[in-house]
Amino acid sequence: MTKRITLDEALLRWASPVQAQYLREINEGEYSSFRAYADSKGILHQSVTAALRRLQTHAAVQGYSPAHDMTHAVPDPFRMKGVSTYYDKDGKPRGQWVKSALDHEKWRVHVVEAAAAMAEDLPRAEPVAFSKSEDVAPQLCNVYTLTDSHVGMLAWHKEGGADWDLKIAEATLTKCFQALIESAPRAGTCVVAQLGDFLHYDGLMPVTPTAGNVLDSDGRFAKMVEVSVRILRHVVRAALNRHEKVVVLMAEGNHDMAGAVWLRIMMKALYENEPRVEVIDSEKPYYTHRHGAVMLAWHHGHLAKKESLPLSFAAEYPRLWGETTYRYCHTGHQHHIDEKEHPGMLVTQHPTLAARDAYASRHGWSALRQIMSVTYHDRYGQVSRNMVSPEMVE
Repeated sequence: MTKRITLDEALLRWASPVQAQYLREINEGEYSSFRAYADSKGILHQSVTAALRRLQTHAAVQGYSPAHDMTHAVPDPFRMKGVSTYYDKDGKPRGQWVKSALDHEKWRVHVVEAAAAMAEDLPRAEPVAFSKSEDVAPQLCNVYTLTDSHVGMLAWHKEGGADWDLKIAEATLTKCFQALIESAPRAGTCVVAQLGDFLHYDGLMPVTPTAGNVLDSDGRFAKMVEVSVRILRHVVRAALNRHEKVVVLMAEGNHDMAGAVWLRIMMKALYENEPRVEVIDSEKPYYTHRHGAVMLAWHHGHLAKKESLPLSFAAEYPRLWGETTYRYCHTGHQHHIDEKEHPGMLVTQHPTLAARDAYASRHGWSALRQIMSVTYHDRYGQVSRNMVSPEMVE
């Protein structure tokens, strides 16, 4: 008598719809092999075999593989990091340690869902009246870049040359932005480009999201969030008072991978009733905006090298690339000014207003603390720049 094959029903926990269908139909039928099942359904047996092997591998990654004495699966958003099993003299398992680690991609999905749910009850900002005047130039777009602000960082002047804490960060960022926006041309459109690492750390513990390096921090996480939201609301309000249209970018940085998610969702919900605000809503950390014949692009700089960005944006946004004449990419991450013209695109790395922390100081990294605005004409590309430093507003 031919032996009937069956599969572990517990695998359904990790199965895709197709994998679940294969598993159920095999268990409900009288099949001697995967080939016999595939032949009865008129599909390639290699497809069935490969799909079910992927399912078993996925389950094993989560800690479930009974054939190897692994029966303690880890929950989402974690992944199995390691399993240690010890056996008695008869070869039977006597105990087991299961090590798990946070799966950052799954964690990101959870953060998006949680932030969207919280944003449903967020009070909406009232629209801000705007009076057009002759000095407003509709053909111009000002890009105001705030990058690597590290709100929540603690720096000591004896180590890095200047102090930085929540109070200083709020005063410096708001005053410098106000001075910058007043010195720039009265463009019809502006982009408030918060280019990542606005938050110094990403959760209740002051550590980097991926490596877990301990950071110098000021205050509690809730206080850092409160100050950050207040700064950003001040910045957007200042932009609305001076420009007819305000485009808002909340980019992902390496210090605030999850923070960038809830900041973007919060800003989108907060200004839902403000027709003059557009929030760039992109899950990908490569962002764009079109201003006439000008392509504007942004990436924090933590995932791709500057020299590779032109080709990356051309491949990711071929239509926008092909329909524009002037193309500019803005990055941060390294805290100092750097600029290079590549075929088809100028890549500008922006400085930071934040002071140096102990880590940067000990490694000998130094740079001018500045904030920059760049003005673009919808037909001629870049036409002017403005710079503001903390010393100018003290």
